[in-house]
Amino acid sequence: MTEKLIGQRCVKKEINPSDRVIFRTWPKGDVIALFPDIEAGLFSCSSYMHVGQHGAADYRYVVERTKQATIAEYADLAVELTKIGYNLRMVRHR
Repeated sequence: MTEKLIGQRCVKKEINPSDRVIFRTWPKGDVIALFPDIEAGLFSCSSYMHVGQHGAADYRYVVERTKQATIAEYADLAVELTKIGYNLRMVRHR
């Protein structure tokens, strides 16, 4: 917990833990963000794309059909995710 002085009162705020994210690019160029630590159902993790936004994704299926996204490919999506509150920690699929 951290404390932040706002006006004349002290407000306690939880530190946002980092969200592991893997950026992948589909063959047609769309970028998907996979969050392997955020469960979204049986055999699924949370994902995010510009169009459609949040959804469940089969991690293994996505990784098999996509390639690792470059910084240039995922930069806009990373900015969008940060604006909506994610504290991103980029990792690569092994």
